[in-house]
Amino acid sequence: MAPKRNEPDLSFLLDHTSHILRTQMSAALAEIGLTARMHCVLVHALEEERTQAQLAELGDMDKTTMVVTVDALEAAGLAERRPSSRDRRARIIAVTEEGARIAGQSQEIVDRVHREALTSLPEPDRATLLQALNQLTEGHLATPAESPRPARRARQ
Repeated sequence: MAPKRNEPDLSFLLDHTSHILRTQMSAALAEIGLTARMHCVLVHALEEERTQAQLAELGDMDKTTMVVTVDALEAAGLAERRPSSRDRRARIIAVTEEGARIAGQSQEIVDRVHREALTSLPEPDRATLLQALNQLTEGHLATPAESPRPARRARQ
């Protein structure tokens, strides 16, 4: 006999909704030839001069994934690797004019997908959900626990 669950399955609820949101985001961004990682790199690279390592950290990507993502952005003419203006030993990811245009489009898509996800909730519940999620990510769920077998983190 299975043990009785005494609490809601928060892990399932968060994992499931996150997975579905990622699939919807992936499909929407694919319409303009981007992945969520490509969008992330473009947007963060436009904010300020950043190295590939800094962008990888912001996007929670390992080195290999970051290289593949930047290679794809370069092949599409959306970004390029350039020497940093602040440190000539470092190379930054610079967004091209076309990349900036596409980043604007992709941000509109990301905003639309998020807005559509929230429309299934009554208006007052939307703000409550966002406030509660922010409190969790800034509080109890801000830092991963140390573990001898770390959980794999799914990323879009």
